[in-house]
Amino acid sequence: MSDLFQNLNDKQIEGVRTLNGPLLVIAGAGSGKTKLLTHRVAYLIEQGVNPYNVLAVTFTNKAANEMKERIKGLLSTFNCQLSTVNCQLPIVSTFHSLCVQILKQEIHQLGYEKNFLIYDTADTLALIKRILKEKQLEEKHCNPKTVLTYISQAKNQLLDPKQYRKIARTDFQEQVAELYPLYQNQLRQAGALDFDDLIMQTVELFRQFPLVLDKYQERFRYLSVDEYQDTNFAQYTLVKMLAEKYRNLCVIGDDWQSIYAWRGADMRNILDFEKDYPEAKVIKLEQNYRSTQTIIEAANQVIKNNSHRTEKTLWTENLLGEKIELVTALDERDEGEQIINRIKSLVKTVPPQIDSTISYPSTPLRASQLPATSYQDFVLLYRTHAQTRVLEETFLRHGIPYKIVGGVRFYERKEIKDVLAYLRLVYNSNDDVSFLRIINVPPRRLGSKSLEKVQNLTLQKKCSLYEALRIIQELDPENAFKDFYQMLKDLKKRRHEFTASALIKYLIKVSKYKDFLLDGTEEGEERLENVRELISVASKYDGLEPGISLAIFLEEVALVSDLDQLDESQTAVTLMTLHNAKGLEFPYVFIVGLEEGIFPHIRSQFNPEELEEERRLMYVGLTRARFKVFLLHTQNRLLYGDSQTNPLSRFVREVPSQYLDVSNSILDNQQISHSPFLKERSVSHPAKCQLSNVNCFSSGDRVSHQSWGVGQVVACQGDVLTVIFENKKIGLRKLAANIAPLEKVKSNERVLRE
Repeated sequence: MSDLFQNLNDKQIEGVRTLNGPLLVIAGAGSGKTKLLTHRVAYLIEQGVNPYNVLAVTFTNKAANEMKERIKGLLSTFNCQLSTVNCQLPIVSTFHSLCVQILKQEIHQLGYEKNFLIYDTADTLALIKRILKEKQLEEKHCNPKTVLTYISQAKNQLLDPKQYRKIARTDFQEQVAELYPLYQNQLRQAGALDFDDLIMQTVELFRQFPLVLDKYQERFRYLSVDEYQDTNFAQYTLVKMLAEKYRNLCVIGDDWQSIYAWRGADMRNILDFEKDYPEAKVIKLEQNYRSTQTIIEAANQVIKNNSHRTEKTLWTENLLGEKIELVTALDERDEGEQIINRIKSLVKTVPPQIDSTISYPSTPLRASQLPATSYQDFVLLYRTHAQTRVLEETFLRHGIPYKIVGGVRFYERKEIKDVLAYLRLVYNSNDDVSFLRIINVPPRRLGSKSLEKVQNLTLQKKCSLYEALRIIQELDPENAFKDFYQMLKDLKKRRHEFTASALIKYLIKVSKYKDFLLDGTEEGEERLENVRELISVASKYDGLEPGISLAIFLEEVALVSDLDQLDESQTAVTLMTLHNAKGLEFPYVFIVGLEEGIFPHIRSQFNPEELEEERRLMYVGLTRARFKVFLLHTQNRLLYGDSQTNPLSRFVREVPSQYLDVSNSILDNQQISHSPFLKERSVSHPAKCQLSNVNCFSSGDRVSHQSWGVGQVVACQGDVLTVIFENKKIGLRKLAANIAPLEKVKSNERVLRE
């Protein structure tokens, strides 16, 4: 037997040795799919296949480079078996890089020059904006990013402008159908392709010129595709064309981890592989090498609630491990504190060294044995970026280093900086930095020459830019800045009437910033969610006078931003979305915000397919962990400026009780599967003041909170109390009276703190 089979299990060996004909490898999380793919490529070469005829395709440059290094290492290690073969490396590439290489050789047949340009996102956006201007279409009525999204979706479905026109149904699709050919013509005139063209034009090349297709079918006789569940229709078609002649196609993937439908990925490509290739051999990699038995069994039970999936059962020989801990927090701030407490506890632990070569008994690994030595062992996973704000503030307050992967720190995000610039200018007319930031945000067609006149006036009069606008307004009431000045003037008046949160809601409406963010893309919706989260921060001060509310809010934000400077060289806790976590692993995983409407996301509530994708996202989150998972939810959450009491996520209910530790939650083992709390939109919990007795509190009451100490009620709205606590770190909080552990404090009663 080949030395290449060392350290492979039976299923992996079977996959490596299956060289001819179509092969489908269903690879569960942590089952060693990359090991199979790289060993299979090396084994092809060991068996005498010319590396020139071998192609492996994946989705990211990082994955491709990692595969190249692994294959290179394998070929070097087993060089004695390869002495008779030309040991050049096979092509390991992304889809786009592969198509670039093909088009560089062949694109002249489609009428392009071989030195074609590749337009990036900024280039294509500039191009579509120019076309909109030529067509005299205003961006607020025809958002350029949305147009590009629709064109990209069309190209991923291999629809040219004529074909797209035939399927256009809505008014906006009709508009895109008018712009698509203009966009494509101008790309052509520039001798350029966009990213989607790289694949689409390669497919078109193969369709128009069968001899060219045959050339590359002969070249790539052995084809492997990683993450096949993430392919879109264009990628699927390209693979099918290349593999059609020799049918030596190996695809590897996991439909249970298909979480990119919003990018155009079609899970049916992997589910229907056996229909496309009836002679295909199917191998399932079901042994997990990453996680504990508890984590694997819990993940299996969650994903079984999906109807559209392949049948497999993930298993592991690893330790039974700790139960998954369900943590109920009072609110989003307490959620952060609960996480910090657990991280600190585990980092303090000095663990025994765990020898991976020893077969441990299937008994739980207790907390004192859990291996953790540094902050880099922990990851916090969340559904949307908007959830990071409170988490970041908690980490900063405790001085624990953190890093955000695939995102920007909350107060560094453009939309947050934009809104804060508006507020700072409204609060202080002399803030020229903020003025210059938002003068053309959203776009107002205020040219550089007009702005230069204003800046020159500030130099002459030695005044602020806002004051210069006031002077210009007096001299010329119909000047170019009229609308902008009147809006700022109105906002400055409203700051004395509105609280900070109400002012933000008002300004994003009158400035049309909200419309500017909602550009028809997922990213636009997420940016608006971030602004709504900023409203949540501001709403903490709704119990104060309007003018004071804005001042204190801006002061707090400035302090948080100043603190947001951490030593990036030290090890740090990782924060990322669940989507960004795919393919990664961490010793300890915290999944936060497990409430209906957050995770699963509210958009999926009435769409069965989207709900199944949310569940696959939960499966991905669970299977990132090696040793332990913590699931967190809150009884009350201030989100997007509103105080919400949402049911516990259904995904927690789908975890069998034997895998859950609910000792730190509102549930016990008997309640977990059938608790009404999981099913109803609202719920009452044991507390010092029940819903029927909410009126026992009134503005001015002194109260005692179980965790936060003494405070004073400053506002009552329904069952929501606004309380300002003596502890400055706690500050002003909104609490649900029927949930929060509050007691009235009599005027002559002294509160003892533990």
